[in-house]
Amino acid sequence: MTTPIDEARIRGLTPGVLTVLVRRGADFAAAEDAVQDALVEAVRVWPADPPRDPKGWLVTVAWRRFLDATRSDTARRRREDLLDQEPAPGPAPSTDDTLQLYFLCAHPSLTPSSAVALTLRAVGGLTTRQIAQAYLVPEATMAQRISRAKRTVSGVRFDQPGDVATVLRVLYLVFNEGYSGDVDLVAEAIRLTRRLAAAIDHPEVAGLLALMLLHHARRAARTEPDGSLVPLAEQDRGRWDTSAIAEGIGILQEALARDRLGEFQAQAAVAALHADAPTAEETDWVQIVEWYEELARLTDSPVVRLNRAVAVGEADGPRAGLAALAALDDSLPRYSAVAAYLHERDGDLATAARLYAEAARKAPNLAERDHLTRQAARLNSRRSR
Repeated sequence: MTTPIDEARIRGLTPGVLTVLVRRGADFAAAEDAVQDALVEAVRVWPADPPRDPKGWLVTVAWRRFLDATRSDTARRRREDLLDQEPAPGPAPSTDDTLQLYFLCAHPSLTPSSAVALTLRAVGGLTTRQIAQAYLVPEATMAQRISRAKRTVSGVRFDQPGDVATVLRVLYLVFNEGYSGDVDLVAEAIRLTRRLAAAIDHPEVAGLLALMLLHHARRAARTEPDGSLVPLAEQDRGRWDTSAIAEGIGILQEALARDRLGEFQAQAAVAALHADAPTAEETDWVQIVEWYEELARLTDSPVVRLNRAVAVGEADGPRAGLAALAALDDSLPRYSAVAAYLHERDGDLATAARLYAEAARKAPNLAERDHLTRQAARLNSRRSR
């Protein structure tokens, strides 16, 4: 027979348990992770088998979890040191448990957000606090998310090869999280993808690494000191990281030479054409349109077709771009912003201003909203003169 458990009472024991672990030598962040795991275990076990000494039970379980995590982290760092000292050529052996961690963290039973969090924790070595700060969520929320992810994948076996495409999707999600908190998720994603590229020989892994490097190379020029966005055409190209661009293009060329095209290689090809243009006016938009057509064939993504409409507008004129846009669903993210830009290029300032204002209301973040609002105000000001 089970008895109901007062979760608030269990969590009320947390400060005392945390203090014991810290006194035993655990660092605070690792102790918090261990205590969170112990709390989850308590909620699962205590209804059927309540302990006589709840605090003592939590201390014992949390200390074991801390020791397990410490041993795992030490082993992971040892593997990384060995890999740095003597990188093995060719495909990684099937017994590489670090590589298996990638596939475990990207298990299809996990939600994308849980997969990303678990990858950062288990493979990236970040603490729960660091991941929570990067995601701008409370640490307790992130601890619960990671704990649920761990429970979901516990016992998963690797009788079949892992899905590289799923792993790459998770890493791409990590990259796209941006630059918040005290952990730079963009740099972390590049680091993780470099490790994967060193472990397995796969053109799409190389394509994703190239894509990340090429986008990251423009980072310094993407915003003003006040945080406002700078459109690609207006960026100071002298601030782009030319070494990252050269590395990204080199990796991409090697991947494309293998003639196994995938979506990340195609995206990287578009980024390379932007990065290789000395000025915005010298951008090879005709080739970019061709790469977007390849990408649309590979993914059948409406977002890709939206980006293609922009490229068509640059290559063949705004009216051609608007014609390509008309074939798409106007509920697509950033549809209004693209329509506004093409109408402005076509000289219809009134429609463009209205669409910029509409796009601002739908913007996914404050920086983008402010940028689109300024665009609408700029056009309205021009019309009133």
